[in-house]
Amino acid sequence: MSCFCTAQEEFYCEVLLLDETKLTLTTQQQGIKYWLDPSKTLSEHKDLIKKGPPYTLYFGVKFYAENPCKLKEEITRYQFFLQVKQDVLQGRIPCPLDISAQLAALAIQSELGDYDPYKHVSGYVSEYRFVPDQKEELEHAIEMIHKTVMGQIPSKAELSYLGIAKTLDMYGVDLHPVFGENQSEYFLGLTPIGVVVYKNKTQVGKYFWPRITKVHFKETQFELQVVGKDCTETSFFFKAPNKTACKHLWKCCIEHHTFFRMPENDGNTLTRKLSKFGSLGSKHRYSGKTAMQMGRDPSVSLPRPDLQVVRTRSKTYSKRTSQTTGQMDIQHT
Repeated sequence: MSCFCTAQEEFYCEVLLLDETKLTLTTQQQGIKYWLDPSKTLSEHKDLIKKGPPYTLYFGVKFYAENPCKLKEEITRYQFFLQVKQDVLQGRIPCPLDISAQLAALAIQSELGDYDPYKHVSGYVSEYRFVPDQKEELEHAIEMIHKTVMGQIPSKAELSYLGIAKTLDMYGVDLHPVFGENQSEYFLGLTPIGVVVYKNKTQVGKYFWPRITKVHFKETQFELQVVGKDCTETSFFFKAPNKTACKHLWKCCIEHHTFFRMPENDGNTLTRKLSKFGSLGSKHRYSGKTAMQMGRDPSVSLPRPDLQVVRTRSKTYSKRTSQTTGQMDIQHT
């Protein structure tokens, strides 16, 4: 599954999964990741489309489950596994060497099965890619760990992978660049639990969705109003790089807040709650089901019996040739 590449002319669509969950896909323009409106045709996105046709569509997850291990169907967990594996590979989820090796070994187990010294000769891990700028040292560590996870079927290995990945700091974080006081560079990260503020790659603030009472933007200024433990409201202001980026950040924040933290109520009550998040007459609203609603929908019986999950092979590369690998091969023979 290819997701969120760096080319500027990328456009996305909405995909209906087998569990009837809709995943909307995005485009990128001037470094900003956009999600297409499923109520519009591709030609109606004139504000985003600058080039083409042809267009390239990519499949991706918009709202990350807070705990993907609790997803009810194997097919959905498999899609999340593919997305997170891609996030690690492309550097959106940084992780230390030891964790990278564990994750990659589980991915190898899911794809190749149990370690077999006759099939998996030294250097076999180098035919796959798991992290940016992958080194031979990591590949050797992956091979060693792969030998210890024998017996895990693909679904179990993927579940173990997600169990580790969900604990990583950048799991499910949608990053947006902003500026604070004195033009200091920050990133606002939208997550399943709230908005996280980063400065110099360090978390300096976290605002949980239930405590965020207002999201507002004007021109390039973005405002978050948060209720503190003493029940007083405080506004935090940031400046986006431009008007387009500011409105996009506001839209994404509205959608994340609604999806993850808006209770299941009737339409009128939901509209009243959402009205606090209006800004400058914008009519943008998130109209899809919330996480809570999908979990309680009586019309969807999950997991469904006899559902077949078809797994695809990862892209492979030429095996690494090095002095170390050559010595290991000689010793093996």
